[in-house]
Amino acid sequence: MILEKETETNTNTLKELIQSELRPLVQSIDIDNHYPEAFLRLLGEKGYFNSDVFSDREVLLREFHLVEEVSKTCMTTGFTLWCQLAAQTYLRQSENNYLKSNLLPDLENGTILGGTGLSNPMKFYGDMEKLHLQAERREDGYVISGHLPSVSNLGEGHWFGIVAGLNNNQRIMAFIPCDLVGLSMKGKSDYLGINGSATYVCRFDHCFVPDHLIVSADADAFVEKVRPTFLLYQIPLGLGVTDASIESIKRGRSKQRGSNHYLQVQPEELEAIYQQQRESIYDYLETYEDTLDWKEIVQMRLDIAHLTLRSVEANMLHSGGAGYLYKSHPARKLREAYFLANLTPTVKQLEKMLA
Repeated sequence: MILEKETETNTNTLKELIQSELRPLVQSIDIDNHYPEAFLRLLGEKGYFNSDVFSDREVLLREFHLVEEVSKTCMTTGFTLWCQLAAQTYLRQSENNYLKSNLLPDLENGTILGGTGLSNPMKFYGDMEKLHLQAERREDGYVISGHLPSVSNLGEGHWFGIVAGLNNNQRIMAFIPCDLVGLSMKGKSDYLGINGSATYVCRFDHCFVPDHLIVSADADAFVEKVRPTFLLYQIPLGLGVTDASIESIKRGRSKQRGSNHYLQVQPEELEAIYQQQRESIYDYLETYEDTLDWKEIVQMRLDIAHLTLRSVEANMLHSGGAGYLYKSHPARKLREAYFLANLTPTVKQLEKMLA
């Protein structure tokens, strides 16, 4: 496998970095809604977002594995990392040279952090919601109005993508800063979990977006082009949580005089399915030709969502009363898995796509 091809500037391995810089923050992220901004910036500083010295396939594999490793320790951080990688994907795939020359380098070195802003548009393109943002053409740009119920990985100095409807037949995509005039943001932290993800309600009150911030004047075609990568980078969130849950079950084998052996779901069964899915995904990424197959990625994303849910439930049962404590590792993994099931595209949307 092509995995973890490091740049020469990296002095720490990824696992060492996670152990020293992320693991001590996990409980604060989960319980106190701490946003792991410093860790994300550190990944950029260490070269983990770099794309200029790698082939497209190497970038894909490298970033996929990055999300997987981070999510084993903390899926909230893995999710914010996914947001960052999605934002980078938009600019890498855009034909806007201003964005590529002036913003992409700062995204890749961690100076700028970014969000996706595509939850509502993905539901719109899936015929599940109306588009929440509207655009009106002005000289040298567009005026944007409307609201987005939740955009994650945002904050001071951050940027994110948006899709707005210009008319019934055209939609545009832009990449905008959080300090855009007319944009107001209100933090959301009342979720079951993943509250350290810097998630906000974003309201647009006649915000002017200049032409040089337009990712694509044809959002329909652009979203179709980037959505396979957008969805692909969600799969390692589930792989990481599943792996961590299986390892947790193994550690509890001898609890209460070995009574866990009587439970119907055992770690060997989960691990066999996990290994098969993981190997299949990596084999696909190393051998696909030219373009990613959307339907195949949808199926892989759905499969890992179901396996993750099954694994965290088994982990709770094997952990017994200790797992029912809010601050416990199994309880955190349970909350993470239910977030993954409801992350756009949700399980029900994935099922709809494959129907």
